[in-house]
Amino acid sequence: MVADGPDCNGENDFSKRFYAVMYTIILVPGLIGNILALWVFYGYMKETKRAVIFMINLAIADLAQVLSLPLRIFYYLSESWHLGKELCMFCFYLKYVNMYASIYFLVCISVRRFLFLMYPFRFSDCKRIYDVYVCIAGWILVCVGCLPFPLLRLTSNETHISNKCFVDLPVKAVDGTISIVMMSFGELVGFVTPLLIIVYCSWKTILSLKEKNSVSQDLGEKRKALKMILTCAVVFLICFAPYHISFPLDYFVKANKIKDCYARKVILIFHTVALCLASLNSCADPVIYYFTTDEFRRRLSRQDLQDSIQLHNTRYENTNGPEQQTSHGCVAENPSHTV
Repeated sequence: MVADGPDCNGENDFSKRFYAVMYTIILVPGLIGNILALWVFYGYMKETKRAVIFMINLAIADLAQVLSLPLRIFYYLSESWHLGKELCMFCFYLKYVNMYASIYFLVCISVRRFLFLMYPFRFSDCKRIYDVYVCIAGWILVCVGCLPFPLLRLTSNETHISNKCFVDLPVKAVDGTISIVMMSFGELVGFVTPLLIIVYCSWKTILSLKEKNSVSQDLGEKRKALKMILTCAVVFLICFAPYHISFPLDYFVKANKIKDCYARKVILIFHTVALCLASLNSCADPVIYYFTTDEFRRRLSRQDLQDSIQLHNTRYENTNGPEQQTSHGCVAENPSHTV
């Protein structure tokens, strides 16, 4: 059985226009920022162990979300979907996978920076393969945990939803107790627990700055770690807190548990803005990399960009003409940098 809401005129008009505008704004900077981030992280992946694997996976999650935006923009402008039910459900599912993957990897970055700072001798020799295992486990956990989102939107009423997708997908009616348990568990695991972990890492790092026996070099490292952890916390709160406040309300609207038209419209507007803020995370994460990672800024400096371009040209010429190797081979001798 699929719940149908009351006839509140114009209930979805605002959300569709707002989604189309916001996703268009997010698309270009999100695409450029995350491609650039992957290029930078790939370049210095061997130079540091400070959460680079988690940053790469965060950039992949953000980039996957950005790549799905053109289909969303097209649908909200045309208000019709003709690309098949399977692709619709996959894009719908991908949105939530990428959002919770971003939450997971933001937490991993904060924890890794915290552990390197507080226990440098214990974690300085930590093998990178462990981070890869954590990332694989995280993707599996997120993919399985997000399955209820599309499953609650699947319906056998093909006539009603044959050309509908995303916000227009109906919600299956679920027993009140079961729905409350599901949402409470999702909120606890997907938002409250990650928030508490980031707050704990921030609090312990702040306390470590107040220690009197810290040398100036340690204080500098602690300030850098605190800057990254606090930035993660701010982005986390701005992008994901509004959504997790609006999510249960929006579910009750779509499941026809809330029938008052004015309340439905207010909740719909709030949820629409909150969901766009969650998508804005794909633009905010590259900002985290730039302002909290020295290596990221160095790689984007004019001189480093010139060196990278010259090195690329030299390698290309060497593979296509051995006679050019001697004239440009010196460019490849760019000294490595450490973070």
